[in-house]
Amino acid sequence: MRSLSPRTAAVAALTGAICAAGSLVAGTGSVLGAPPARAAVACEVGYTVNDWGTGFTAAVTITNRGPAVNGWTLTYSYTGNQRLTGGWNGRWTQSGKTVTVANESWNAALATGASAQAGAQFAYSGANAAPTAFALNGTACNGGGEPTDPPTTPPPGGPAPKLKVSGNRFVDAAGAAVRLRGVNRSGGEFACVQGNGIWDGPMDAASVAAIRNWNVNAVRVPLNSDCWLGLDNVDPAYRGTAYQNAVRNYVGLLEENGITPILELHWSRGLWTGYDSHCQTAAAECQKPMPDAQYATEFWKQLGTAYKGDTAVVFDLFNEPYPNNLQTMDYAQSWKCWRDGGSACTGLTYEAAGMQDLLDAVRSTGAQNVVMVAGSSYSNDLGQWLAQKPSDPTGNLAAAWHSYNFNYCKDASCWDQQIAPVAAQVPLVAGEIGENTCGHSYVDSLMAWLDARGASYLGWTWNTWDCSSGPSLISSYDGTPTAYGAGLRDHLRSAR
Repeated sequence: MRSLSPRTAAVAALTGAICAAGSLVAGTGSVLGAPPARAAVACEVGYTVNDWGTGFTAAVTITNRGPAVNGWTLTYSYTGNQRLTGGWNGRWTQSGKTVTVANESWNAALATGASAQAGAQFAYSGANAAPTAFALNGTACNGGGEPTDPPTTPPPGGPAPKLKVSGNRFVDAAGAAVRLRGVNRSGGEFACVQGNGIWDGPMDAASVAAIRNWNVNAVRVPLNSDCWLGLDNVDPAYRGTAYQNAVRNYVGLLEENGITPILELHWSRGLWTGYDSHCQTAAAECQKPMPDAQYATEFWKQLGTAYKGDTAVVFDLFNEPYPNNLQTMDYAQSWKCWRDGGSACTGLTYEAAGMQDLLDAVRSTGAQNVVMVAGSSYSNDLGQWLAQKPSDPTGNLAAAWHSYNFNYCKDASCWDQQIAPVAAQVPLVAGEIGENTCGHSYVDSLMAWLDARGASYLGWTWNTWDCSSGPSLISSYDGTPTAYGAGLRDHLRSAR
């Protein structure tokens, strides 16, 4: 979808702190550079990381097991050379090997049994051993009783599988076939550039648990190139490192719950003033016909670098190219534009990158991740996908297709003629499926067709918008479905 303006106000910019599955508790600690002394508390601290070899995000969950407090400071120490580079949901500092995080004004109060969550990003080299001792307000955490051991089993559903392509299927590290079936989680493409935060609605552990309760094993996360790259048109609170950290934290949370994250470039730069222009700005504030050569390629170089050590993450190069909907190119030329960009895209008012350019940007980093490449005509046309398929030295390439009841390719005869041949040769992911009827008859028939061919699919979208204009799967972030969403939920729950 084009991702219209958000229907609801975005919540706080960084809401992706991870709630740990268990507790790490231990001996004593000291407070360095902490605020004035506060009441001692009995506490538990959960600690989880998402590690990519040269850096990691750490998420801490602090649970108060004693009397209510108003104001807290947590300290712990590393044994290696871990170096703090930024944090959220708390005021993070580091002195030597000791890390301190103090409450923000809005999360200072901890009632008995209440929890606070905070996260930070670190760089390191060598070993990255987890800390073993935590102190809250200068008192060692012990959960109000005897120390407990760290969890030795993964969280429910986790971790997400490492993926690669084998023929026309995805397979995990053991060679077992994997189909991706789930939802889109819109917000990261528009909230930041509109100055409303980073996400649209909660992106915390409870929200992921609600998604997983639908038997979801994949979530597609639309992103914005201006926000990721930290360009000046975006509020500093929502761009660059802050945005990247929020994405990484959410990716880690999905993976811990056994859910494959699909990171996708949705809104990109390019001043498009021609036919069918609904957003005459160079900024990444709308869906452009093609990605731009300058910033979209840099976006994918940076994402490739960030996630090349984690093949549980899937990349989706560009949301909905539509060069063959323009009046400046005929059908054959539009597919050359789709693949090659540049001079092949006659009539565009900015230099475009082709799908080959974006794929080359990913692979130049050494990333072996599965890459999805969407078709033309808002990703609904795969007629020349096989003929113009980008060259991928890794072979980890999949076709992306979007299907709604208002698209031109919307019945089984078109699917059999145009989509089935692609699905027979490479993995097919219907990255967006939906309908604007507030019902689910269209997606019901589509999912049955995709199931018969072993294809993957994800409903648009897990946001509390109107079920027809979104279309939205839910009316509440606890997972309450709309009438449309009930069809997807029930089908996913019955899937094997």
